Amino acid sequence: MKRPIMLSLSLLVLTPLSARHAAAAVPPVGPPNILFLLADDMGYGDPRCFNGQSKCATPNIDALAAQGMRFTDAHAAGSVCVPSRYGLLTGRYPFRCAHLDPTKGPLIEPGRVTLASLLRDRGYATEMIGKWHLGFDGGDHFDFSQPLRGGPFDHGFDHFFGQHASLDIPPYFYIENDRCVAAPLGQIAAHRSPDWSPIQGAFWRAGGIAADFKHDDVLPVYTCRAADYLGTRGKAVDGKPFFLYLAFTAPHTPWLPTEKFRGASAGNLYADWVTQVDDSIGQVLAALDHAGLTENTLVFFSSDNGPVWYPEDVKKYGHAAAGTLRGMKGDAWEGGHREPFIAKWPGKIAAGSTSRELICFTDLLATFAALTGAALPAGAGEDSFSFLPELRGQKHTPARTEMLLGWGKGNLFMRKGDWKLIPFLGSGGFSKPSKVKPKPGEPSGQLYNLAHDPGETNNVYAAHPEIVKELTADAERVRDQGRSRPL
Repeated sequence: MKRPIMLSLSLLVLTPLSARHAAAAVPPVGPPNILFLLADDMGYGDPRCFNGQSKCATPNIDALAAQGMRFTDAHAAGSVCVPSRYGLLTGRYPFRCAHLDPTKGPLIEPGRVTLASLLRDRGYATEMIGKWHLGFDGGDHFDFSQPLRGGPFDHGFDHFFGQHASLDIPPYFYIENDRCVAAPLGQIAAHRSPDWSPIQGAFWRAGGIAADFKHDDVLPVYTCRAADYLGTRGKAVDGKPFFLYLAFTAPHTPWLPTEKFRGASAGNLYADWVTQVDDSIGQVLAALDHAGLTENTLVFFSSDNGPVWYPEDVKKYGHAAAGTLRGMKGDAWEGGHREPFIAKWPGKIAAGSTSRELICFTDLLATFAALTGAALPAGAGEDSFSFLPELRGQKHTPARTEMLLGWGKGNLFMRKGDWKLIPFLGSGGFSKPSKVKPKPGEPSGQLYNLAHDPGETNNVYAAHPEIVKELTADAERVRDQGRSRPL
């Protein structure tokens, strides 16, 4: 059944994030609402609150940081889209997943506890808007006349509106709950920008496309949907707090800034696109405020992995999308998975604060459980540690001191305290070379002390064999046993 995609007039009346609205704020009663804003492929160095030299105008993200807590050592569960999102929703390292290929079927098995199912069981209304990219039954063989099972609607979300994967992966169509809104019966040719690499610019792949699906409209449509949802929750009388997971498709390719944002960054198409994402965030937060929900809403902002931004782009445009970090999307180096991460909770999180605590996307599950007084069932979120005391500014011993990340079991790297062990040479991802065979007499891996060398420029693998041995054993323990201590 075809449902029209409507752009609400609410976007036309929303004022900037900094404005105050006439609607009275709802007094903070009971557990907070939770709004998680996830950008797609935004780098650590893109928001100016993380990189003062950024060429991207990000006033709304910057304002969010000024009103909340900025985490400087926060990490996605993986350095590409699929594993990152799996870890975020399940509290598990992605290498524990049976497979990481959405074209083969759902990554999350039936009955697995997710952020949404945990909160729904605690009385929350749960909503997802945007990019799923964790598979459906049948993989990429969609039967558009039948329910699309295995997606958000089957993993704790009361309602879903979005798409199956990235904005450059066909077929291109919208999904509402578990139904295709309009079947992708048309065809669209592949597209790219001649002045950029094959996976940058206005790039998408050829394939099927629905009549109501236009690439340029997707970011505004999701922004509008989120604003409308928040307006509805502001008027809700069911007494439920809400969880809104807004998974933007940008600034991932295709980079399609509207006329308002084109040229805003001196010819840097990517920076223009990042600025439009920031504007969308501002619209959503303005809608939250307009609905009178700001005071009792815990807002998170982050990105699923690092940027697609090469060294030659840094030189050409004078913009370091990963900041001073080494690498980019896909890499084991910090630029691939260390993300901008902000939390705002009026009256609970100190405005303008900064945290150096080590956190991972997998930690949201345990944090939400602690927030709502829930106990994680046995076997759920085995790689999740609550950082709620840090959010509240309480004195505590950080629950997380180590993490084991990577695309799969053959590509894992270990972090423990300030030390980071990559048991191979090369980036392990998109930066070239991805893997390097060591020459005789050379170290076979990489070891960095991030406290002294956050840019990973000085490989001290050969100088500290005892640290290599220790972290190798730790990686094997975490891989085989899961959580090293109870919550």
